[in-house]
Amino acid sequence: MTLNNELRLLPWSGPDGKPCFLSSDDGTSFLSRLADNAEEKQLGWGTRILDQALELLADLDADPDELRLLAGDLTRALHDAIRVATSRGRRLPCPAHQAPEEHGPCVPAPPR
Repeated sequence: MTLNNELRLLPWSGPDGKPCFLSSDDGTSFLSRLADNAEEKQLGWGTRILDQALELLADLDADPDELRLLAGDLTRALHDAIRVATSRGRRLPCPAHQAPEEHGPCVPAPPR
């Protein structure tokens, strides 16, 4: 698979809260593998939180404090999932008929 030359958005932020990027031609480098593992953990954590949310929201007597905590967890999980999707979408290979510079990063069109 040929990757485009985009910088990779990493699944963590720097100490100042700004995004971190990786410039590498090697998708199997130590830092790339570390990022892949972090993304998998973030997505797994999001899945577990979603399962908890479905259970808690089904409870008509759910405690408001638990619901607020859940909302915070869901917000963080959604932030992580969007970051992973953005990073992975930017690394998709461009179709042969589209040069990357024509329309920005190569990301698939949304399904209809």
